[in-house]
Amino acid sequence: MQFSHIQPTRTLRAARVEVTRSCNTKEAHVLSVDETIQLIQIGQATQKTCSSKLSEAPWVWDAEQPAYGPGASMADHLPAESPHQGILPVEYQKASAAELDLRIRAAKHALGERLVILGHFYQRDEVVKYADFVGDSFQLAQAAKTRPNAEAIVFCGVHFMAETADMLSRADQSVILPNLAAGCSMADMADLDSVTDCWEQLHEILGESPDAAGRQPVIPVTYMNSSAALKGFCGEHGGIVCTSSNAAAVLRWAFERGQRVLFFPDQHLGRNTGKAMGISLDQMPLWNPSKPLTAAAIQDAKVILWHGFCSVHKRFSVEQVERARREHPGVRVIVHPESPMEVVDTADGAGSTDFIVKAIEAAQPGTTFAVGTEINLVQRLANQHPEHTIFCLDPVICPCSTMYRIHPGYLAWVLESLERGEVLNRITVPESVAIPARIALERMLSVRPDAPK
Repeated sequence: MQFSHIQPTRTLRAARVEVTRSCNTKEAHVLSVDETIQLIQIGQATQKTCSSKLSEAPWVWDAEQPAYGPGASMADHLPAESPHQGILPVEYQKASAAELDLRIRAAKHALGERLVILGHFYQRDEVVKYADFVGDSFQLAQAAKTRPNAEAIVFCGVHFMAETADMLSRADQSVILPNLAAGCSMADMADLDSVTDCWEQLHEILGESPDAAGRQPVIPVTYMNSSAALKGFCGEHGGIVCTSSNAAAVLRWAFERGQRVLFFPDQHLGRNTGKAMGISLDQMPLWNPSKPLTAAAIQDAKVILWHGFCSVHKRFSVEQVERARREHPGVRVIVHPESPMEVVDTADGAGSTDFIVKAIEAAQPGTTFAVGTEINLVQRLANQHPEHTIFCLDPVICPCSTMYRIHPGYLAWVLESLERGEVLNRITVPESVAIPARIALERMLSVRPDAPK
């Protein structure tokens, strides 16, 4: 089999170009995040990273004490029951980028329509270039359904995304996560036991009887960035799933059926959405088991927020917005709604990854953007839109820890195993969980999203 048309991955020496900020598009080419990190490590780039360990290969982290790994989530607590990745076979550890490229492409060609590869927006460029579809977690799970001949769905994302893909795929399809250690610290901040305990405490205070309009005391709403178990919890308790694109429409759906909403796991998406809908901050208390809410606070609440957050988007600050405006007069600041409320309030716009992508695509040439979301997406947008100046709001390079654990070496490993008829790292959701979770997802799909503004 010949692959003469394939160009080997550039060496760091060939890739070395001047970069003034982590995502500046004034140059002909913007380095990938991984290329930039490697150059920083050898002193050939002036930017900073949040951890020197980002320059190491992920299999080095797999051999260490279980943790989320270097990057935005490195300080977050990893639950003891989290999946761990075994050691990647040495042949994949030692393979060069060019060799891995050839092996991945050869395996894709051999598997043909039996394979579909999904790449999340936040995935490193060195992996996402092999994806058949690129998007957010729910877009990708839906996209996989357009490939009915696919026997294997390789999800280059994180664990909860692979769970959703498994629940929406057929029983005869295998969903594979190249590195089992690719979890999500925000999703892990709300587990089934903790949410169930919260639910029971709320009902002790609020009771279980509907009001005169037939609305329940509280409706559970979980963000897509949560475990299948919590999606199942919502399905069983009259609740629903939301995305960052449809959170406001979903909250309105919930308020038609309930007097209050219990929103988990991301407090910032819940708070930003509620505030935009006119809900006051004192009606959106934060549920934290270590700091119990009073009965009065619960009774007066409209949205009870879980004490979770995204460590990537938590890094963005008002100071960064002000700096961007000082250094780039006329800059347009757009951020993801997982960012803190003060940042969203200060920005020129806030919305999902899809919103950010479309805003940049629709802008007049010559627009300058400071973008508050994961660095891999920002630098990819900078490369795709040289007509604009696009840079990351956070000047420190700090990718999503768990997305970054997916590497071409793991992708080559799982693909070549599929060629041999061996399915590795399969993600399966028990039907006892999947059935109610699908109900919550179906409720979300029934909600008419807000028209774009």
